[in-house]
Amino acid sequence: MLSLQNNVSKKEVDTLDTLKWLQTWYEQNCNGDWEHSNGVKIETVDNPGWYVEINLVETKLEYKCFDLKEIEKDEQNWYYCKVEDGVFHGAGGAGNLEEILICFKQWATEE
Repeated sequence: MLSLQNNVSKKEVDTLDTLKWLQTWYEQNCNGDWEHSNGVKIETVDNPGWYVEINLVETKLEYKCFDLKEIEKDEQNWYYCKVEDGVFHGAGGAGNLEEILICFKQWATEE
């Protein structure tokens, strides 16, 4: 049997690492209460694209400063991320979900 890493590219491994990290972050914040009214939402939008909402209330990130990030390479390749009222918001083109999640991960893990 081949290992997962023998079957996928480095980019795919990096994506899997980001998703695994997000799952772990979510699980670490679940305390029997937080997850009932907070959490992570990933939705599609009709332009087409993605919308990500991550509630930071009652997490270590709730009061951490975040600088607005806006990247627009072209009409289909764009994303922006911001934190407002204790919520991380990310939106982007149809191919930019990974970049939104990486933006969140990098911010959340920086010292």
